[in-house]
Amino acid sequence: MAQLVECVPNFSEGRNKEVIDAIAAAVSGSAGCSLLDVDPGASTNRTVYTFVGSPAAVVQGALNAARQAFSLIDMSTHSGEHPRTGALDVCPFVPVQNVSMDDCVRCAEEFGQKLSEMLHVPVFLYGEAARKESRRSLPSVRTGEYEALPDKLKMADWTPDFGPALFVPSWGATVTGARKFLIAYNVNLIATKEQAHRIALDVREQGRGKDQPGLLQKVQGMGWYLDEANIAQVSTNILDYELTPLYTVHQEICRIAEDLKLPVVGSQIVGLIPLKALLDSAAFYMQRDRLFIVEEEHKVRLVVSKLGLDSLGPFNPKERIIEYMVRSPEDSPLVSLSLQQFVHSVAARSAAPGGGSVSAAIAALGAALGSMVGQMTYGKRQFEELDGEMRRLIPPFHRAASELLLMVDADSLAFSSYMAALKLPKNTTEEKERREAALQAGLQRAAAVPLALADRISVLWLPLKEMVVYGNIACKSDAQVAAKALEAAAFGAYYNVTINLKDVTDDAFKMATQKRAALLLQEAKESAAAVLLAADHRK
Repeated sequence: MAQLVECVPNFSEGRNKEVIDAIAAAVSGSAGCSLLDVDPGASTNRTVYTFVGSPAAVVQGALNAARQAFSLIDMSTHSGEHPRTGALDVCPFVPVQNVSMDDCVRCAEEFGQKLSEMLHVPVFLYGEAARKESRRSLPSVRTGEYEALPDKLKMADWTPDFGPALFVPSWGATVTGARKFLIAYNVNLIATKEQAHRIALDVREQGRGKDQPGLLQKVQGMGWYLDEANIAQVSTNILDYELTPLYTVHQEICRIAEDLKLPVVGSQIVGLIPLKALLDSAAFYMQRDRLFIVEEEHKVRLVVSKLGLDSLGPFNPKERIIEYMVRSPEDSPLVSLSLQQFVHSVAARSAAPGGGSVSAAIAALGAALGSMVGQMTYGKRQFEELDGEMRRLIPPFHRAASELLLMVDADSLAFSSYMAALKLPKNTTEEKERREAALQAGLQRAAAVPLALADRISVLWLPLKEMVVYGNIACKSDAQVAAKALEAAAFGAYYNVTINLKDVTDDAFKMATQKRAALLLQEAKESAAAVLLAADHRK
C-alpha cells in the first residue's frame, strides 16, 4: 500500500469564505494531495484543514497553502476564541499508512526549514519533532500567544528552530511537528463560557497547575462560547485516544456538568477521527448497556447517538472517519471487484489470483453463512430462548467473514512478491545471492499466508458445531454448506502451503509449517464431518 501522511494545518481565519476557499484550493491543487476536510469556526476564527498524501506531497501541499495564506491573512487584526501564535498557527504531520513517526518528524523539519526560507518567518518545532523538552507541548510553545511574540523572540530560550528571530506582524510564528492522531473533541453545554472553562480545568491533564492536576491523562482543554450556535463548549484535544478514550472524556464532562446542574446538549468532532476511536466507544456502550450489535455501521451509529455528534450538524461517517476517507479500491484490488469480475479474473491467463485467493473467498463465504444462520435465529419470537446463545455465536462468524476477505488479496500479493524475486538479475555472485534470498523469503511468505488462512478457519469449527445444533432448523442446509465451504478452503490452504514449501531450503521452517498445515487439515475434515452428522440428526 502507498505511503500516507496526514497533515492538519490550522489557519487563523474562520470567517472569510473567500480566504478559506483559497487556502483549500492551494491544498487540493497540490500534486499527490487529497483534501479530506475543511472545518471553519466563526467564534474561534480558525479553520482546520485535513489532507493526506505521500511525505513529499504533503510537505509541498502545506507550503502551497502557507504561501497562499501569507497574502490573505493579517494577524495584526485577528481575534478569536482559540489560542494562536500565527496565521498558520500549527501544522502537524501524522503517520497514517506505511510511514513511521520518524518519517513525519522529517516532514516537519523539511516543512519548517522551507517555510522559513520561503516567507522569512520564525518557525518552532513541537511534539515528536521538538528539539527541546520545553517545546514538546503545543500549549507551552503558544505561551503568551501572538501578542507575546515580540518580546519572546528577543529571548535566548525562544530562538526559533528555523527562520529569523524577528516579529512579522502580519504572520506571527508557525509551530510544526509530528504527533499521533489527535482527536479534537468538544462537548456542548447550555452554560456560560466561564462554567465551561471551569469543567475544562477539572478534566484536562494540566488541571489548574502543578498542585491541582486534572482528571484525564493526555487531554488538553479549555472552555469557550460559540456565538453562532448560542452554546458553550468544553473544547478538548485528546492526544492519546487509546489511553483516554472518547467515551471517558464525554462521561467525565457529563458527570461534572450534572454536579453543576448544567445540561449537556451533544458534542462535536472537529476534523476527522480514527475508526478505532469510535469502535472502542461502541464496545464500551455495548458492554455497559448489554447491547448486541455486529455491523460496523450500526456501531458507529450507536456512538453518534450516544455522544450526540450530530447536534451541531450532520455527522457523515464517510466524510469524517479517516479510514473511510483514505480507503480506495487500490488497497484491495481483488475484494473490490464484483463477483463476476473476480471470477473472470481467476479464469484469465495469469497465475494470480489463483487457488489461494479462491480458498480465502470460499472461507469468507462459509463464515458469512455461519453468521446468516445465527441472524436468522436471533430476535425471532419462536427462538427467543436462544437469543443469549446467538449473541455469543454470531460475532465470531461476522468478524471472520471480514478478516477472511482481506486474505483474498494477501495471497495474491504474497505470490506476486515471489514472482518479482524471479525477475531479479543474476549476473554476478552477489546478485545471485540477493536473488536467492529474495526467492526464499517470497516462498516462505507464500506458504505463511495460506497457513494463516487455515488457522483462521480453525477457530470457526467450535461455534459452527454449536450453531448447527441451536440455529434455525430452516437454515440447516446453510450450516451444511458453511461446513463444506470451510473444509474446502482448508484443503485449498493445505495444497497451497505444500506447493510453496517444495523449494524452501530452511528445513526447520519447512517441517514446522508442513506439520501445522496437516494438523489443521485433519481438524477441518473431522469438524466438517461432525457438523454434517449433527445436521442429519436435526429433523
